[in-house]
Amino acid sequence: MFGLILEMFTYPFMVRALCMGVLVAVCSALLGVTLVLKRYSMIGDGLSHVGFGALAIATAMNAAPLAVAIPVVIAAAFLLLRLTENSKIKGDAAVALISTGALAIGVMVVSMTTGMNTDVYNYLFGSILSMSHGDVVLTGTVSAVILVLFVFFYNRIFAVTFDETFARATGLNAKLYNTVIAVLTALIIVVGMRMMGSLLISSLVVFPAVTSMRTCITFRSVMICSAVVSTICLVTGLVISYLYAAPTGASIVLCNIAAFILFAAVQKGRECLQCSKKSL
Repeated sequence: MFGLILEMFTYPFMVRALCMGVLVAVCSALLGVTLVLKRYSMIGDGLSHVGFGALAIATAMNAAPLAVAIPVVIAAAFLLLRLTENSKIKGDAAVALISTGALAIGVMVVSMTTGMNTDVYNYLFGSILSMSHGDVVLTGTVSAVILVLFVFFYNRIFAVTFDETFARATGLNAKLYNTVIAVLTALIIVVGMRMMGSLLISSLVVFPAVTSMRTCITFRSVMICSAVVSTICLVTGLVISYLYAAPTGASIVLCNIAAFILFAAVQKGRECLQCSKKSL
Protein backbone atom coordinates (compact mmCIF):
# COMPACT_ATOMS: atom_id res chain seq x y z
CA MET A 1 0.00 0.00 0.00
CA PHE A 2 2.75 2.43 0.98
CA GLY A 3 4.64 1.54 -2.20
CA LEU A 4 1.58 2.37 -4.30
CA ILE A 5 1.26 5.75 -2.59
CA LEU A 6 4.92 6.55 -3.31
CA GLU A 7 4.41 5.39 -6.90
CA MET A 8 1.44 7.74 -7.20
CA PHE A 9 3.65 10.81 -6.87
CA THR A 10 6.00 9.69 -9.62
CA TYR A 11 3.35 10.81 -12.12
CA PRO A 12 3.54 14.50 -13.06
CA PHE A 13 -0.25 14.93 -13.12
CA MET A 14 -0.49 13.66 -9.52
CA VAL A 15 2.23 16.06 -8.39
CA ARG A 16 0.37 18.91 -10.11
CA ALA A 17 -2.87 17.82 -8.46
CA LEU A 18 -1.21 17.72 -5.03
CA CYS A 19 0.42 21.15 -5.37
CA MET A 20 -2.70 22.77 -6.78
CA GLY A 21 -5.01 20.94 -4.37
CA VAL A 22 -3.16 21.90 -1.18
CA LEU A 23 -3.10 25.57 -2.16
CA VAL A 24 -6.81 25.58 -3.02
CA ALA A 25 -7.68 23.62 0.13
CA VAL A 26 -5.86 26.03 2.46
CA CYS A 27 -7.25 29.18 0.85
CA SER A 28 -10.78 27.76 0.67
CA ALA A 29 -10.65 26.76 4.33
CA LEU A 30 -9.49 30.20 5.49
CA LEU A 31 -12.15 32.01 3.47
CA GLY A 32 -14.73 29.41 4.44
CA VAL A 33 -14.50 30.25 8.14
CA THR A 34 -15.37 33.88 7.45
CA LEU A 35 -18.14 33.00 4.99
CA VAL A 36 -19.77 30.49 7.34
CA LEU A 37 -19.66 32.87 10.30
CA LYS A 38 -21.14 35.67 8.16
CA ARG A 39 -23.79 33.25 6.82
CA TYR A 40 -22.47 33.68 3.30
CA SER A 41 -21.57 30.00 2.95
CA MET A 42 -23.77 29.49 -0.12
CA ILE A 43 -21.97 32.23 -2.04
CA GLY A 44 -19.35 29.65 -3.03
CA ASP A 45 -22.01 27.43 -4.55
CA GLY A 46 -23.52 30.35 -6.42
CA LEU A 47 -20.18 31.51 -7.80
CA SER A 48 -19.24 27.99 -8.88
CA HIS A 49 -22.39 27.85 -11.02
CA VAL A 50 -21.50 31.22 -12.51
CA GLY A 51 -18.05 29.81 -13.22
CA PHE A 52 -19.55 26.88 -15.10
CA GLY A 53 -21.63 29.23 -17.22
CA ALA A 54 -18.56 31.32 -18.03
CA LEU A 55 -16.47 28.24 -18.84
CA ALA A 56 -19.20 26.88 -21.11
CA ILE A 57 -19.27 30.16 -23.05
CA ALA A 58 -15.46 30.21 -23.25
CA THR A 59 -15.42 26.63 -24.55
CA ALA A 60 -18.01 27.48 -27.20
CA MET A 61 -15.95 30.50 -28.30
CA ASN A 62 -12.63 28.55 -28.23
CA ALA A 63 -11.32 31.10 -25.74
CA ALA A 64 -9.05 30.55 -22.74
CA PRO A 65 -11.46 29.20 -20.07
CA LEU A 66 -9.91 30.75 -16.97
CA ALA A 67 -9.24 34.07 -18.70
CA VAL A 68 -13.00 34.35 -19.33
CA ALA A 69 -14.20 32.81 -16.07
CA ILE A 70 -12.17 34.88 -13.59
CA PRO A 71 -13.50 38.36 -14.53
CA VAL A 72 -17.06 37.01 -14.97
CA VAL A 73 -17.10 35.34 -11.54
CA ILE A 74 -15.60 38.43 -9.88
CA ALA A 75 -18.33 40.54 -11.48
CA ALA A 76 -20.91 38.04 -10.18
CA ALA A 77 -19.43 38.39 -6.68
CA PHE A 78 -19.93 42.17 -6.84
CA LEU A 79 -23.48 41.66 -8.09
CA LEU A 80 -24.26 39.21 -5.29
CA LEU A 81 -23.10 41.73 -2.71
CA ARG A 82 -25.25 44.45 -4.25
CA LEU A 83 -28.30 42.18 -4.32
CA THR A 84 -27.67 41.07 -0.74
CA GLU A 85 -27.51 44.69 0.44
CA ASN A 86 -30.89 45.30 -1.18
CA SER A 87 -33.51 44.65 1.52
CA LYS A 88 -36.02 43.53 -1.11
CA ILE A 89 -33.89 40.52 -2.07
CA LYS A 90 -32.46 38.45 0.78
CA GLY A 91 -29.02 36.83 0.61
CA ASP A 92 -30.16 33.27 -0.09
CA ALA A 93 -32.59 34.46 -2.75
CA ALA A 94 -29.83 36.49 -4.43
CA VAL A 95 -27.57 33.43 -4.56
CA ALA A 96 -30.40 31.33 -6.00
CA LEU A 97 -31.14 33.91 -8.69
CA ILE A 98 -27.52 34.20 -9.80
CA SER A 99 -26.57 30.52 -9.56
CA THR A 100 -29.60 29.03 -11.31
CA GLY A 101 -29.53 31.71 -14.01
CA ALA A 102 -25.83 31.14 -14.75
CA LEU A 103 -26.23 27.37 -14.71
CA ALA A 104 -29.14 27.60 -17.15
CA ILE A 105 -27.08 29.80 -19.49
CA GLY A 106 -24.18 27.34 -19.32
CA VAL A 107 -26.37 24.33 -20.07
CA MET A 108 -28.08 26.14 -22.96
CA VAL A 109 -24.77 27.20 -24.51
CA VAL A 110 -23.35 23.70 -24.16
CA SER A 111 -26.41 22.02 -25.67
CA MET A 112 -26.43 24.37 -28.67
CA THR A 113 -22.69 24.23 -29.42
CA THR A 114 -20.24 21.54 -28.31
CA GLY A 115 -22.60 19.23 -26.46
CA MET A 116 -21.58 17.35 -23.32
CA ASN A 117 -17.96 16.74 -24.29
CA THR A 118 -15.02 15.81 -22.09
CA ASP A 119 -14.07 19.42 -21.29
CA VAL A 120 -17.57 20.30 -20.08
CA TYR A 121 -17.77 17.09 -18.03
CA ASN A 122 -14.43 17.93 -16.38
CA TYR A 123 -15.64 21.41 -15.44
CA LEU A 124 -18.80 19.95 -13.90
CA PHE A 125 -17.19 17.15 -11.89
CA GLY A 126 -13.49 17.94 -11.95
CA SER A 127 -10.52 15.97 -13.28
CA ILE A 128 -6.93 15.80 -12.09
CA LEU A 129 -5.91 14.75 -15.61
CA SER A 130 -7.13 18.05 -17.08
CA MET A 131 -4.78 20.23 -15.01
CA SER A 132 -1.79 21.65 -16.82
CA HIS A 133 1.43 23.26 -15.62
CA GLY A 134 -0.14 26.63 -16.43
CA ASP A 135 -3.05 25.85 -14.10
CA VAL A 136 -0.62 25.16 -11.27
CA VAL A 137 1.22 28.44 -11.90
CA LEU A 138 -2.06 30.38 -11.98
CA THR A 139 -3.28 28.63 -8.82
CA GLY A 140 -0.01 29.37 -7.05
CA THR A 141 -0.21 33.05 -8.01
CA VAL A 142 -3.85 33.41 -6.96
CA SER A 143 -3.25 31.50 -3.71
CA ALA A 144 -0.24 33.69 -2.85
CA VAL A 145 -2.34 36.83 -3.40
CA ILE A 146 -5.15 35.44 -1.24
CA LEU A 147 -2.83 34.44 1.62
CA VAL A 148 -0.97 37.77 1.59
CA LEU A 149 -4.20 39.81 1.57
CA PHE A 150 -5.76 37.59 4.23
CA VAL A 151 -2.81 37.98 6.58
CA PHE A 152 -2.50 41.73 5.88
CA PHE A 153 -6.22 42.40 6.50
CA TYR A 154 -6.66 39.75 9.21
CA ASN A 155 -7.75 42.13 11.99
CA ARG A 156 -10.21 43.95 9.73
CA ILE A 157 -11.67 40.70 8.38
CA PHE A 158 -12.02 39.49 11.97
CA ALA A 159 -13.90 42.67 12.93
CA VAL A 160 -16.22 42.52 9.92
CA THR A 161 -16.89 38.83 10.47
CA PHE A 162 -17.97 39.00 14.11
CA ASP A 163 -19.64 42.39 14.45
CA GLU A 164 -20.08 44.32 11.23
CA THR A 165 -22.26 46.96 12.89
CA PHE A 166 -19.63 47.74 15.52
CA ALA A 167 -16.92 47.74 12.83
CA ARG A 168 -18.87 50.35 10.86
CA ALA A 169 -19.35 52.41 14.04
CA THR A 170 -15.58 52.50 14.60
CA GLY A 171 -15.07 53.90 11.10
CA LEU A 172 -14.05 50.67 9.36
CA ASN A 173 -15.10 50.46 5.72
CA ALA A 174 -17.01 47.19 6.13
CA LYS A 175 -18.34 47.34 2.58
CA LEU A 176 -14.79 47.35 1.19
CA TYR A 177 -13.70 44.33 3.20
CA ASN A 178 -16.86 42.42 2.36
CA THR A 179 -15.98 43.07 -1.27
CA VAL A 180 -12.42 41.84 -0.71
CA ILE A 181 -13.74 38.62 0.84
CA ALA A 182 -16.16 38.08 -2.06
CA VAL A 183 -13.47 38.70 -4.71
CA LEU A 184 -10.99 36.35 -3.01
CA THR A 185 -13.72 33.70 -2.82
CA ALA A 186 -14.47 34.15 -6.51
CA LEU A 187 -10.80 33.66 -7.40
CA ILE A 188 -10.35 30.47 -5.39
CA ILE A 189 -13.63 29.04 -6.69
CA VAL A 190 -12.54 29.48 -10.31
CA VAL A 191 -9.06 27.98 -9.93
CA GLY A 192 -10.40 25.11 -7.82
CA MET A 193 -13.04 24.09 -10.36
CA ARG A 194 -10.42 22.34 -12.51
CA MET A 195 -9.92 19.70 -9.85
CA MET A 196 -13.18 19.63 -7.88
CA GLY A 197 -15.68 20.62 -10.54
CA SER A 198 -18.29 23.36 -10.31
CA LEU A 199 -20.74 21.08 -8.49
CA LEU A 200 -18.35 20.16 -5.65
CA ILE A 201 -15.91 23.05 -5.20
CA SER A 202 -18.14 24.80 -2.63
CA SER A 203 -17.65 21.80 -0.31
CA LEU A 204 -14.02 22.90 0.22
CA VAL A 205 -15.33 26.24 1.48
CA VAL A 206 -18.02 24.93 3.83
CA PHE A 207 -16.99 21.52 5.21
CA PRO A 208 -13.60 22.32 6.83
CA ALA A 209 -14.99 25.43 8.55
CA VAL A 210 -18.08 23.68 9.91
CA THR A 211 -15.97 20.68 10.96
CA SER A 212 -13.39 22.69 12.90
CA MET A 213 -16.14 24.63 14.68
CA ARG A 214 -17.24 21.39 16.36
CA THR A 215 -14.18 21.37 18.63
CA CYS A 216 -12.39 24.74 18.35
CA ILE A 217 -13.54 27.94 20.03
CA THR A 218 -11.40 30.93 19.04
CA PHE A 219 -11.36 32.44 15.54
CA ARG A 220 -7.66 31.74 15.04
CA SER A 221 -7.87 28.13 16.25
CA VAL A 222 -10.85 27.50 13.98
CA MET A 223 -8.89 28.85 11.00
CA ILE A 224 -5.79 26.79 11.72
CA CYS A 225 -7.81 23.63 12.34
CA SER A 226 -9.87 24.26 9.22
CA ALA A 227 -6.75 24.59 7.05
CA VAL A 228 -5.23 21.42 8.52
CA VAL A 229 -8.43 19.39 8.14
CA SER A 230 -8.93 20.61 4.58
CA THR A 231 -5.37 19.68 3.60
CA ILE A 232 -5.54 16.21 5.19
CA CYS A 233 -8.88 15.47 3.55
CA LEU A 234 -7.59 16.62 0.17
CA VAL A 235 -4.45 14.46 0.31
CA THR A 236 -6.44 11.46 1.57
CA GLY A 237 -9.00 11.98 -1.18
CA LEU A 238 -6.26 12.09 -3.82
CA VAL A 239 -4.80 8.82 -2.51
CA ILE A 240 -8.21 7.13 -2.52
CA SER A 241 -8.89 8.45 -6.01
CA TYR A 242 -5.62 6.98 -7.29
CA LEU A 243 -5.84 3.63 -5.51
CA TYR A 244 -9.45 2.88 -6.40
CA ALA A 245 -9.84 4.86 -9.66
CA ALA A 246 -12.57 6.93 -7.97
CA PRO A 247 -13.62 10.49 -8.93
CA THR A 248 -11.24 12.93 -7.27
CA GLY A 249 -13.76 15.55 -6.22
CA ALA A 250 -16.19 13.03 -4.77
CA SER A 251 -13.39 11.27 -2.86
CA ILE A 252 -12.28 14.54 -1.26
CA VAL A 253 -15.86 15.45 -0.29
CA LEU A 254 -16.40 12.03 1.29
CA CYS A 255 -13.22 12.48 3.33
CA ASN A 256 -14.58 15.84 4.52
CA ILE A 257 -17.85 14.18 5.51
CA ALA A 258 -15.92 11.55 7.49
CA ALA A 259 -13.92 14.30 9.22
CA PHE A 260 -17.12 16.16 10.12
CA ILE A 261 -18.65 13.01 11.64
CA LEU A 262 -15.45 12.38 13.62
CA PHE A 263 -15.30 15.94 14.98
CA ALA A 264 -19.02 15.88 15.79
CA ALA A 265 -18.50 12.65 17.75
CA VAL A 266 -15.61 14.25 19.66
CA GLN A 267 -17.81 17.27 20.47
CA LYS A 268 -20.61 15.00 21.67
CA GLY A 269 -18.16 13.04 23.80
CA ARG A 270 -16.90 16.24 25.43
CA GLU A 271 -20.43 17.37 26.19
CA CYS A 272 -21.30 14.01 27.76
CA LEU A 273 -18.10 14.09 29.83
CA GLN A 274 -18.87 17.60 31.09
CA CYS A 275 -22.42 16.58 32.00
CA SER A 276 -21.17 13.57 33.93
CA LYS A 277 -18.68 15.75 35.84
CA LYS A 278 -21.42 18.23 36.76
CA SER A 279 -23.69 15.44 37.98
CA LEU A 280 -20.91 14.21 40.26
